[in-house]
Amino acid sequence: MMRDTPRSPSGRKNWAALVLGASLTLASSAAGAELTHKPVTFAKDVAPIFQQKCQECHRQGAMAPMSLVTYEETRPWAQAIKERVLMRNMPPWHLDKTVGIQHFQNDMSLSDEQIATVARWADTGALPGDEKDTPPPKKWPVYDGWQLSGQFGSPDLVIKSEPYDMPAGGQDVWWRPLTAIPLSEPRWVRAVEIRPGSEAGRGMVHHVLARLQQEEPDRPAVPDVNTASAGMLMEWAIGKNYDIYRENTGKLLLPGAHIWWELHLHAIGQALREHAELAIYLYPKGEEPKYRTYLKALHAARRIEGQIPLLDIPPHSVTQTQGFYVLKQAARLENFQPHMHLRGKSMSMEAILPDGSRRVLSSADNFTFNWMTNYIYADESAPVLPAGTLLEITAQHDNTIANPNNPDPSQWVGWGDRTVDEMAHAWVNITYLPEEEYERLVAAGASE
Repeated sequence: MMRDTPRSPSGRKNWAALVLGASLTLASSAAGAELTHKPVTFAKDVAPIFQQKCQECHRQGAMAPMSLVTYEETRPWAQAIKERVLMRNMPPWHLDKTVGIQHFQNDMSLSDEQIATVARWADTGALPGDEKDTPPPKKWPVYDGWQLSGQFGSPDLVIKSEPYDMPAGGQDVWWRPLTAIPLSEPRWVRAVEIRPGSEAGRGMVHHVLARLQQEEPDRPAVPDVNTASAGMLMEWAIGKNYDIYRENTGKLLLPGAHIWWELHLHAIGQALREHAELAIYLYPKGEEPKYRTYLKALHAARRIEGQIPLLDIPPHSVTQTQGFYVLKQAARLENFQPHMHLRGKSMSMEAILPDGSRRVLSSADNFTFNWMTNYIYADESAPVLPAGTLLEITAQHDNTIANPNNPDPSQWVGWGDRTVDEMAHAWVNITYLPEEEYERLVAAGASE
């Protein structure tokens, strides 16, 4: 649930730097006291944590550089794992846990107790334990399968972009082909999933955008949705593979629709022909969800209509920028996905309600460029907000030598597509609600 806060997250000092050490020490002490009289082993204590929170990436054939499935694979990394989990760098869940909504569908973060368990295991010899205590191996989808197939079955449609021949070296490339969606009647989408066309492509593809292009002559007027297009189906990036729309909610595809792709490609030292693939899971024919949702980029910078956002980051500085977005209709926010580049430091989303009160919705106070994590609100926690609410997006960029990811702190940095340029926006799926539906949801206990 949301709660009031006396000040913006951007006004607080970095929680990870000041509070983390003390809180983890207390957590480790408390958990350690319980574990003092029994050994912590990989088989019984650590393997279940890794299976639940880490192995989706840390397994053979996945994106992580090492597997954490077996004891033999994990043991050499024990101290490095301890360091990463204590600093909350891994798993990649970079939200401030002291403010805002804390209940998510896809929460991969470790509890203080789990962190203490992993740390104690590393500090007490990283014992293997009894193999009989190890949980059965988890079955993961092979790369040429789709992650959502276990939930929805085979995709109803698989759309592939035209391929691009990326050389072994050179500048970033943005590949923007157009692909038709083969539909003869309107259909509603309940989930989408994107992936690069090959496993090797994961190292080359920075992100994939799948914009929906279609004419909607009978589209109802929604004042704060861009009427020039039907919006974005999804963005893929490391840390975000799919979107599942909430029950009775979806996106509408019409005959004649196209996907306008954007593939941001990096040279990786070998030539590679690569494309992107979009799996679309549809509602059954004739089934029409009650709500239509739109993916919006909410900018944390001043923006003149039709122009790029105004972002100007001086050398050797930590800069804060803000953007504002008015909900002209009651709405439910489905997620929070911050997007910045190498100098990105933090981003928050707050709601200023019509009565003047403020709510911190989410704050990523330890943003990491390598992980574009999408924080999907749990059903009972997704904020339902009245018309007239002002959404405030606040971003901080660290253009100093203290930022280890900074390619050159002596440069002025502005808005741009290249990784060495900057961006500052949050991808948010917004579901607009009729006023009577908003009142019903609030009366039923929705998070206002």
